Amino acid sequence: MELETSVYRPNVAVYDSPDGVEVRGRYDQVFAKILTRDALGFVAELQREFRGHVRYAMECRREAKRRYNSGAVPGFDPSTKFIRDGEWVCASVPPAVADRRVEITGPVERKMIINALNSGAKVFMADFEDALSPSWENLMRGQVNLKDAVDGSITFNDKARNKVYKLNDQVAKLFVRPRGWHLPEAHILIDGEPATGCLVDFGLYFFHNYAKFRQTQGSGFGPFFYLPKMEHSREAKIWNSVFERAEKMAGIERGSIRATVLIETLPAVFQMNEILYELRDHSVGLNCGRWDYIFSYVKTFQAHPDRLLPDRVLVGMGQHFMRSYSDLLIRTCHKRGVHAMGGMAAQIPIRDDPKANEMALDLVKKDKLREVRAGHDGTWAAHPGLIPICMDAFSHMGNNPNQIKSMKRDDASAITEEDLLQIPRGVRTLEGLRLNTRVGIQYLAAWLTGSGSVPLYNLMEDAATAEISRVQNWQWIRYGVELDGDGLGVRVSKELFGRVVEEEMERIEKEVGKDKFKRGMYKEACKMFTKQCTAAELDDFLTLAVYDHIVAHYPINASRL
Repeated sequence: MELETSVYRPNVAVYDSPDGVEVRGRYDQVFAKILTRDALGFVAELQREFRGHVRYAMECRREAKRRYNSGAVPGFDPSTKFIRDGEWVCASVPPAVADRRVEITGPVERKMIINALNSGAKVFMADFEDALSPSWENLMRGQVNLKDAVDGSITFNDKARNKVYKLNDQVAKLFVRPRGWHLPEAHILIDGEPATGCLVDFGLYFFHNYAKFRQTQGSGFGPFFYLPKMEHSREAKIWNSVFERAEKMAGIERGSIRATVLIETLPAVFQMNEILYELRDHSVGLNCGRWDYIFSYVKTFQAHPDRLLPDRVLVGMGQHFMRSYSDLLIRTCHKRGVHAMGGMAAQIPIRDDPKANEMALDLVKKDKLREVRAGHDGTWAAHPGLIPICMDAFSHMGNNPNQIKSMKRDDASAITEEDLLQIPRGVRTLEGLRLNTRVGIQYLAAWLTGSGSVPLYNLMEDAATAEISRVQNWQWIRYGVELDGDGLGVRVSKELFGRVVEEEMERIEKEVGKDKFKRGMYKEACKMFTKQCTAAELDDFLTLAVYDHIVAHYPINASRL
């Protein structure tokens, strides 16, 4: 809905906003309990204090991109060698989250939150980022759901199944992942400009939940967070300042808030020590966000035709650059006294094919055993059905809650810039192009209709895997790569891609059925995805480029005179 130029309407309900704050999302009495005057005032304070720092950090990202596009490659910063060589450690890990051997992730949907907290995992990461389509309804309902979860009152009545869901006595520890620094929140204007998405997510959640969380879940610590998409320690420094500001507002001790940073961009792997250093009073570790990391490798080297990736299914932890990244992360975290978290198991149980299900679960088991033997302290799962397998693999740690002291990985100190940048090996195929296209279109269609976490071809896909599909297609088209795995010598062109899109749309229609295809936004998603893959310049993020399509402004009471 387009924003209307409104006049004073005494009968139109509006949120009680402080000066300089306009809420342009739909009014809802339930949302109003989250969007209180004081909560919005806290978000506005954060925005005003840190927006200049955020703008500078985003300009630094653009400058780095210009350097990489001119032929440079990421590397360790000589000016911060003293931090990498120093003997400092982060604050001690809070006892409440010492054991994180299996973490489940998912969007902030009501039923998902209950099932994940009850799943038997040690941690649930509730996601406002890649697993959520950031519509106004999703974001605000997510805040309501988390508030109910923290105070223990959350229930869900599934009328279709005639079942009521509620929390068990023992639940997973709750971490919350706000959006990245680059994403705006167009439904809330502060001093006439869109709010920073992550400050909205963090600010509203922290304001309403810090006291109850510390009492019931944190044993005097918390709340706990995951921080995504960072490229440089200056971005971690902003988060550290945000945490200090929040702690001061709440009157709680410095270092109460704790966060794990996802190392999911190629530039960030060279900044791991520096990121931990900036967050040293607030850190509980780093995580291998491996799907986004692959996306970032392509994006970072978008102007380097000598660094093309093979089919995405071939870019796993067996690749030298991926294994080096994981090993260096473990060494860095354990040297600094915090958790080194492993990557996502994206498989979902295959109910109609026992043999395929057994093979998929065996892959998960091997991957998790690799992680625990390498020294990781925990891992991620996308589905509750994988938790027993992951738990069993991490029983390798015995009675220890983690491996911070027992697996120092001093051998990884020899990892070089060349190890972290090594070009992945493998072939490129027409089926790889088809899979990218099929997954990208279907994910985007779901995202446009409100779903950010989508089961496709026995994997749980989120924005990260859709991004791999998009940027790989773009790179292959841009450089006319040879599909050398097919033995046909075919080169990718816009014409070939156009034919693939047509054929894959026909396949999608057959797979989902004509009715669902007509009701869904597959044709709109196809146009957007095709445009992204064939653009002259690569957009930084798919979700940012198409965000305006899910923004819904409502009439507001513009005059307060």
